[in-house]
Amino acid sequence: MQKLTREDLLSLEEYAEQRSAFRDTVMTHKKDRRLDLGTNATLYFEDRLTMQYQVQEMLRIEKIFEANGINEELEAYNPLIPDGSNWKATFMIEFPEAEERQEMLGQLVGIENRVYVQVADFDRLFAVADEDLDRSDDHKTSAVHFMRFEFPPEQSAALKSGASLIAGIDHENYTVEVQPVNDAVRVSLLNDLS
Repeated sequence: MQKLTREDLLSLEEYAEQRSAFRDTVMTHKKDRRLDLGTNATLYFEDRLTMQYQVQEMLRIEKIFEANGINEELEAYNPLIPDGSNWKATFMIEFPEAEERQEMLGQLVGIENRVYVQVADFDRLFAVADEDLDRSDDHKTSAVHFMRFEFPPEQSAALKSGASLIAGIDHENYTVEVQPVNDAVRVSLLNDLS
């Protein structure tokens, strides 16, 4: 999938004019790129469109219009665009109450390394988490992690041929499996493997 360049972005003025319609398009697109893993964990699969929206929003909020600042945003978000052999996702651990969230983040240390997808009868593919920096320590994990699921060619081909998809978490304090993954999500994610 092609990375974003400055030429792909709207100026702040253009974005202000088109923001509402662009946001509606992106929110519709994101519906088929969200995968709930139980009641407290979610994978938000990223792609070029979701990252374009993220960059445009950051430029708008920070009022960035100079080339250097724009390039910094692109450098930060382009790594979250799939490379054709993988899926990239933002993984969020969500507990509504702050006290419970803090307690659970302490119990879920290492969960980011136990998130997986599985194509048909192939072995599970565990996420490669937080390649940019560590977001956990020995006492607690972060509520947000960035993940990459790297697909061997035979698994990618199987998915494209209609193989089923399973996703889950295999952690001692949080175990869940989604079987099969909703077909709308599965079909949306196929576009990332090209």
